Amino acid sequence: MPSSIRESDTESEGASVAPSETFPRGARAKPARESGPAEGTRAEPALERDRSVALARALRGVGRFARRKPLGALGALIVVAMLVMAAFAERIAPYDYDETVRGARMKPPSAAHWLGTDNLSRDMWSRVVYGARVSITVGFATIGLAIFLATVIGVSSGYFGGAYDLVIQRLVDAWLSFPYLVIILSVMAVLGPGLLNLVVALAILIAAINSRVIRGAAIAVAQSTYVEAARALGCGHARIIARHILPNVMATIIILATIGLGATILAESSLSFLGFGVPPPFPSWGAMLSGSGRTYMFRAPWMAVWPGVAISLAVFGFNMLGDALRDVLDPRLRGAAR
Repeated sequence: MPSSIRESDTESEGASVAPSETFPRGARAKPARESGPAEGTRAEPALERDRSVALARALRGVGRFARRKPLGALGALIVVAMLVMAAFAERIAPYDYDETVRGARMKPPSAAHWLGTDNLSRDMWSRVVYGARVSITVGFATIGLAIFLATVIGVSSGYFGGAYDLVIQRLVDAWLSFPYLVIILSVMAVLGPGLLNLVVALAILIAAINSRVIRGAAIAVAQSTYVEAARALGCGHARIIARHILPNVMATIIILATIGLGATILAESSLSFLGFGVPPPFPSWGAMLSGSGRTYMFRAPWMAVWPGVAISLAVFGFNMLGDALRDVLDPRLRGAAR
């Protein structure tokens, strides 16, 4: 009897000790994690909450910007309207830009034709909408190329200095000594009319002008103590420019790009008015003023009024937005903006 009791006790002890041998001493067995939709349902509300918080912050920032800079907000609204018109011109315009409407030659503004028609029976509203696409394309392409060239020239010249800076700046001075209209007309006369040639001609001139401003900002940043510390730690030129120079001159680049868009659209309209812009039948606001708008100005004044209004609104919108961004992004003007 006692032996049986001892055997049963040892068996029960072995059964109770066996599981503990599977885990190290001091470790606890982790319960099995249940896989199911509960984990996904917990993550989804958190993601939605983060999105709602980000959206609320963005709306709060837009509202604060609109209260402090009402003209800048109005300019941003005009810019957004132009972007929408350029992107969805086929859906916004009731007719194609070169489509003629039978029996609607030089009709005044009405419910059928909001801005009237021209001498070739084309809807003016449709041509103004498609003209926004031409202006936006030329403006953004020109500013993109010009800012890239100006950043390369200005940052490298301001950072390296010395003989390189002297040679580059004398070349820029020589380029800027010529009247800008003479330079553009000379380049366009050599390359010929066309969208790409117009972009290249405007970008070369704007890059030379903006490189001086970017160079000044780059010189101020290059003389900072943290740049000297990075150079003392053995950082190369490419790393210093990418990590320290470019981020600190980015505000200046954004301001130059925004303000330059209005000037570029005005320059494109001027060249199109002189016949060096986008060739017909593509609608350009400057060409609409130069061609039928100037010829039939007294007989059908709406043919010249609406393209002029479109140019004025575009330049006003980009200039007001650029001024507001300058006040917000420039540290020296940030206190005054508040």
